[in-house]
Amino acid sequence: INVENKDSKANLVQSWLSVADPQVTNKQAFIITPPLFRLDAGQKNSIRVIRSGAPLPADRESMYWLNIKGIPSIDDNASANRVEISINTQIKLIYRPPALTKSTPDSQSQQLKWQTAGDVITVNNPTPYYMNFASVTLNSHEVKSATFVPPKSSASFKLGSTAAPHGTVTWRLISDYGMSLEPHSGSF
Repeated sequence: INVENKDSKANLVQSWLSVADPQVTNKQAFIITPPLFRLDAGQKNSIRVIRSGAPLPADRESMYWLNIKGIPSIDDNASANRVEISINTQIKLIYRPPALTKSTPDSQSQQLKWQTAGDVITVNNPTPYYMNFASVTLNSHEVKSATFVPPKSSASFKLGSTAAPHGTVTWRLISDYGMSLEPHSGSF
């Protein structure tokens, strides 16, 4: 991953992985290098993500957050009263085992099962893939809190109001390349 400092002063760049799914027990499946480095004004550097060889599930995807934090340098000549802000960017890092490379989340997304209860919509994902939502609409109303559902798991999202017990849900997934895909629809 390429990092560029477009600021007029140096920054300290810190990078690390955190587990996105509590079902993932191996927190050291990847190595980030360099984990900490100085990036001068106008300079570029690369952060490498290396698979450590530690075991990961072979029957489902695993997801981590790649965190990249830019910490600005302090100007010794500035006044004593100042506010410094560090920006932390989180990027989804999804590991797909070799046994799952012949298919995609999008091709499996019709297997998702949706249901509502009060002001919550729940999606059950029986597939081995993370389903990352670009959008979800319930009876033409956007579900703003919809993010993703882990493989072989379920996720619940708050609605703005109480939902009808039956209707249509439409969703778009995010592709492996970050693009919003064609919509899928189903009943609940």
